[in-house]
Amino acid sequence: MECCCGLSLRSSASALLNPQGISSSHTCKRNSALPLKYSRKYKGAIFAESGRQTWDFGRFIRTLYFFNGPPNPAKFIESLIGKLSSPTSTEPIKKMETSDMVLVAGATGGVGRRVVNILRNKGFPVRALVRNKEKARSMLGPDVDLIVGDITKMETLSPEYFKGVKKVINAASVIIGPKEGDTPDRAKYSQGIKFFEPEIKGDSPEKVEYIGMQNLINAVKNSVGLQDGELLFGFKGNITGKLIWGALDDVVMGGVSESGFQVDPKGNEDGGPTGLFKGVVSTANNGGFTSIRTKNFSTPEDLSAYDGIEMRVKGDGRRYKLILRTSSDWDTVGYTASFDTTKQQWQTIKLPFSSFRPIFRARTLTDAAPFDPSKIISLQLMYSKFEYDGKLNPTFVEGSFQLPFSSIRAYINEPITPRFVHVSSAGVTRPGRPGLDLSKQPPAVRLNKELGFVLTYKLKGEDLLRESGIPYAIVRPCALTEEPAGADLIFDQGDNITGKISREEIARICIAALDSPYACGKTFEVKSTVPFSEPYVIDPENPPPEKDYDEYFKNLKEGITGKEALEGSPVPCFSIRWSPECDGNRSVVDCRPPIKASLLLKGARSKLKQNLGCPLHGTLVHVRAAQLLAVVAHLKGQGGEEDDATFLQLTAMLSREEDYLQLMHAKITAGDRIAQETWPVMNGCSADVSNLSSR
Repeated sequence: MECCCGLSLRSSASALLNPQGISSSHTCKRNSALPLKYSRKYKGAIFAESGRQTWDFGRFIRTLYFFNGPPNPAKFIESLIGKLSSPTSTEPIKKMETSDMVLVAGATGGVGRRVVNILRNKGFPVRALVRNKEKARSMLGPDVDLIVGDITKMETLSPEYFKGVKKVINAASVIIGPKEGDTPDRAKYSQGIKFFEPEIKGDSPEKVEYIGMQNLINAVKNSVGLQDGELLFGFKGNITGKLIWGALDDVVMGGVSESGFQVDPKGNEDGGPTGLFKGVVSTANNGGFTSIRTKNFSTPEDLSAYDGIEMRVKGDGRRYKLILRTSSDWDTVGYTASFDTTKQQWQTIKLPFSSFRPIFRARTLTDAAPFDPSKIISLQLMYSKFEYDGKLNPTFVEGSFQLPFSSIRAYINEPITPRFVHVSSAGVTRPGRPGLDLSKQPPAVRLNKELGFVLTYKLKGEDLLRESGIPYAIVRPCALTEEPAGADLIFDQGDNITGKISREEIARICIAALDSPYACGKTFEVKSTVPFSEPYVIDPENPPPEKDYDEYFKNLKEGITGKEALEGSPVPCFSIRWSPECDGNRSVVDCRPPIKASLLLKGARSKLKQNLGCPLHGTLVHVRAAQLLAVVAHLKGQGGEEDDATFLQLTAMLSREEDYLQLMHAKITAGDRIAQETWPVMNGCSADVSNLSSR
C-alpha cells in the first residue's frame, strides 16, 4: 500500500474525511539513503517526482456541502479517535439481531386464543392484539405480550405496536350470536349458527371484515414485507425513486478520481432507462476509489421485514461494494458487502443482510453495533482499490469504468412463506351465485343479507389481502366446532364444500401455513370427514398423530377463489334473439352468467337505441361491458381495441336478418359458441337486454 507520509497539511486534514476508501493503518517508510534534513528540505520535489497531481479543492468543498455540509470538528475528532483505537478484525463480528415475532389479531376469539397457546408452547415469540386487556390477561395469562387496539379504528394501531413483527395470523371476525342471548362462556355460539337464530353483535361486518382488514394490512405491511420486495431505486413510470445520488470520491482525501450518477434513457436490458455509476479512478495522490452515495433519508428506511438487498446490474468484470449506513453522521461506520460482476452481462446480485460487515476506513470494527436494517439512512456504491483490513481488490484497474444498475430492492428469501395468514369462511362467494340451491347451503349463506352481508364483506376483505402484495394464505373453515383436532380432513378450492371442522384444527393449520411455501398465495376451504350428525371424540390415552399439513398444502393451486363462478368465463356463451317485426330492429343479448352491468360503457345505452331504431325498455342490468366487448371483439377479430366501434358493429349486425344468421354460425373461440335460438319478441317495437336464466 502506498505511503502517505508526504501529504501536505491541507491534504492531511482532508484525509480525515475519507469515507472508507483507504485504510488508516499505513506505515511510513523513510528513504534511508537520504539524510532527514534533506528529505524535509526537498519535500515538494519528492511529490513532483512521485507524479502528484493537482487536487481539486472546489470539488472537495462541493462534495462536503452536497452531503449536508462538513461535520462538527470537535465531534468528528472525538469520534475518529474512538474508531481508530477500536479493535481490529481478530474477533468475530457481532451478529445482527433477527425477530420471528408472530402477531395474533383476534387473540381472545375461539381460534385466536388457541393460536396463541400453540405458538407459546412451541416457543415462538407472540404478540396479541386485543381490545380488552383485562379479558385477555384472564384468558391468555399474565405474561403474554399484549397490545391494545381495535382494527376498526386505525388511530388505535400505533406503529410502535408492530415493530419486530414478522408474521401475522388474523383470526379477528365479526361477532355473531343468538338473538335470544347466550351464556357467559358463549356456549350457544360455540355450537355454531346452525343451532340458533343469529344476529350481528357489536360492529358491523363492513367495519370488521373490510375496514378492519384494510387497517390491519396498512398497520403491518412495513413489518411483514412484500412478496416482490421493496423497491428502493428503479424506473416505474420514469420515477427514479426517493434516492438522490451524489459523487463521493477520493477527492475528500486528496485524490483525483472522479465519478458520478447518470440516467441512461435506453440503457436497460429491455431498452428502458437505467441508472449509471461511471467515472475514472486513479491512484494518484495516494487515492484509489470512487463512489456515489445517496443523501440521508429524511426518515430511516425500515427494511427489517426483508433478508437482504437485490440489485440488477450490467457487469464489467470488476468487484464493487454496496455500503449501507445506519447513522446520519458524515464520517461513520458503513455496513459493507462486496460483489463481483460478469463482464457485459446483466445479472442479479443478492446480498444478504447477514453478509454486511461494519467497516470504517477499510478496516473491520469488531465492536461495532450489529447491523440494524430498520434504521437505514443512506446507500453507497463504491469502486475501490482497497478491500478490508489491508487486502486489495483483485479486480482493480485504473482508468474509466461504468456500472449500469436498473434496480435496487430489498428482498425476501426464497422459498417465500406466508407472512399473513387470514381466517375467513367457507361460503364467501356463494351469495348471488347463479344456480345455487340455497336450501342446501349453510345459514350464513342463506342469511347473508340479514347478517349485514357478512360473507360479502369477508370476501372483500380477502380481496384486500390478495391485492396487498403481502405473502399470504387464506384459510376458509367450514362450520367451526369445539371438537378436538385430529379428524381426517378435506382441503378444497373453489368454495363449494360444506361441513364442520374444529377450531383447534384451524389454529394448527394457520400455524403450519406460516412455514409452508406450498401455502403461500393460496385460498382454500377445509373441513373434517366427520358428518355433522356424528360428534368427534378422541381417546386421551391414544391421541391421533400430528398431521403433516404440507401434504395438503402441496396440492393447492394459485388463483382459485370461487369468484370464478360469479364472474363467468372471460368470453361467455350468449344467445342473440331476433324478430323480423318492427322493421327487423329487434334483438336480445343474453350473457351467461348474468352479471351487474353498472360498468357498461358510457353512452352504450343511447347508441344501442340509436342503431336499433326503437326505444329500450328496461335497463342493461345483466351484461358487463368488458364481456360484451370481448365477444364482439372475437367476432371482429380486432382484440377489442375500438370500444365504440365494437358496440356500433354489434348493433348494426343485429339489425339485419342476414347478418344475424351469419352470427348464429360464427365461432367465437374454441369451446365457445353462439346459441342458435330465435323466437318472436312481443310487446311492440322494443329491444331489451335482460336477465335470462342461466343454463
